[in-house]
Amino acid sequence: MDRYIHSQTIKDLKKKMVFVTGPRQVGKTYFAKSLQTAFKSPVYLNNDDVSDMEVIRARAWPLNTGLIILDEIHKMRGWKTFLKGTFDTRPHGQAILVTGSARLDTFRQTGDSLAGRYHLHRLNPLSVKELAGALPPYEALSALNRLGGFPEPFLSGSDQEASRWRRQYYTDLVREDILDFSRITEIRAIRLLLEMLRRRVGSPLSLTALAGDLQTAPNTIRKYVEILESLHIIFLVRPFHKNIARSLLKEPKAYFYDSGYVDGDEGLRLENTVAVSLLKHAQYLQDSGGADTALHYIRTKDGREVDFALAAGGELTHFIEVKLSEESLSRNLAYFNERHPGRQAVQLVHNLRNDRRAGGAIVAQAGRWLAGLAA
Repeated sequence: MDRYIHSQTIKDLKKKMVFVTGPRQVGKTYFAKSLQTAFKSPVYLNNDDVSDMEVIRARAWPLNTGLIILDEIHKMRGWKTFLKGTFDTRPHGQAILVTGSARLDTFRQTGDSLAGRYHLHRLNPLSVKELAGALPPYEALSALNRLGGFPEPFLSGSDQEASRWRRQYYTDLVREDILDFSRITEIRAIRLLLEMLRRRVGSPLSLTALAGDLQTAPNTIRKYVEILESLHIIFLVRPFHKNIARSLLKEPKAYFYDSGYVDGDEGLRLENTVAVSLLKHAQYLQDSGGADTALHYIRTKDGREVDFALAAGGELTHFIEVKLSEESLSRNLAYFNERHPGRQAVQLVHNLRNDRRAGGAIVAQAGRWLAGLAA
């Protein structure tokens, strides 16, 4: 199965370098190698391999190489200068693909600039849309809720194998990747925070409350949350506000890229899976077309709240409420729908037989609606 960014990446490789980032084990290496058939004499080089490392530093690949895949290159000292020189002096038509873990995305934004020389694509977990050719939407969403969207646990089809993968995955993340961003003495606190966030998915995060639970300062909790976000373990969804600065001050919600890691009931995992799908949709529109699309949630001062909202160009386009089985239109969704005409209000219900309209809003089977997203 070709991943959803396959064709766009090939197009972009003909113009500039392409960076592919995303969570660890989301399938970046598999995706990169799947592109090789579209190019003459492709070469895959991993900076973690000693022999490949020597080839990279000497730029010793054949001149007629159509595609150079450089994996984990951001671990090399001076990697940005190296890439700049490699790109600027490459033979005509030679394509360069750079892949790496979430750390590449972080390091990409610091130091020497590669502006104008690359396109960025963020590879996200599997979604209902991406699985459309393999599974009916309802079955795909049920499987994603149970196993998460990372390829290995999902394709295993086994709860036991998914649990084994997950235990090793998060052990490695804490032991290896988090140490790149923090001190070893902070690992225990970050691990405890991670466990707390698993049970608070979809709830506004109070740094003060979390700091009290962990017996530390709110600024320390903010730093830990930023580390987990930088490593693509969690992502934050902020409330929509015309004033961006004010929206950043309001409490965000945290969701996991891996829905299978959520510690909660089926409804909570469903909300997380929808969040991942909407994030993937928004990022695909941003990366492939430069769209100004963003994912938010809505909450008023008097406590009226809708799970998610999509905005384009700073204007709301969608209100989205998520329910496991409840077909009656949410009062909060109806409230926002009445006061913001022209936006699409949709209540996604997983266990729903037939879609219907309710007072101008749409009550839709979640799987079918998610299958219509961009990615």
